[in-house]
Amino acid sequence: MTDILKFLNENSAALTVIFSAAVTLATVVYAILTWILVSETRKMRQVQTEPKIEISLQSFDIAVHIFRLHIRNIGLGPALNIKFSPKIVSGGESAQTLITDFTKTNFFKIGLSYLSPGEQRLSHYTEMTNDHNGKISSVIAFDIEYQGPTGKKYKETLTIDMSEHKGTYQLGKPHLYSIALSLEKLQKDLHHVSTGFRRVRADVFNSEDRKAEQQALRERIENERAK
Repeated sequence: MTDILKFLNENSAALTVIFSAAVTLATVVYAILTWILVSETRKMRQVQTEPKIEISLQSFDIAVHIFRLHIRNIGLGPALNIKFSPKIVSGGESAQTLITDFTKTNFFKIGLSYLSPGEQRLSHYTEMTNDHNGKISSVIAFDIEYQGPTGKKYKETLTIDMSEHKGTYQLGKPHLYSIALSLEKLQKDLHHVSTGFRRVRADVFNSEDRKAEQQALRERIENERAK
């Protein structure tokens, strides 16, 4: 024990330096971790208020040859003052026809002032039965500019490659569409019955018919017994 105390007394200065260095290192590490945590928190808050515009190409459920664009805000914050600038990547006149068809919806010309998170808008449609080979090989793009709620501006280019849908087909009718057709037919039948357009055929069974049936049944039984 005496030797230990003697060693500490003789090397107290060195030990103080080592201890101070350890404290300093721990402080630096703590400061770095705090900075990282603050940065991650700032990024999370930014993501929670950041808009993100998506443009996807989808066909109608009831007609796979008819396509339109779905413009949706997939971010967590609203998108403001959205502007669209379409352009041709490849495809020439066929690509121009696609742009003309899709952008008949007026917001492509005047923009969108507000698009809330999860909200979507639909473009006009194009029919792939007209100039199918040219359209299905075309590639178009949209330069998009918009703002977030904090005033931050965003600019990006979204590409629509029509060839990704080449060979798409559908077997049968969509379930919801079939159900809708069945309900519509049922509604028409009920309307015809209620308005007398179609009369319900019904055979009336009165007391005289019942007596005749009972008499025929008794005669049949007696004939069976006579045999």
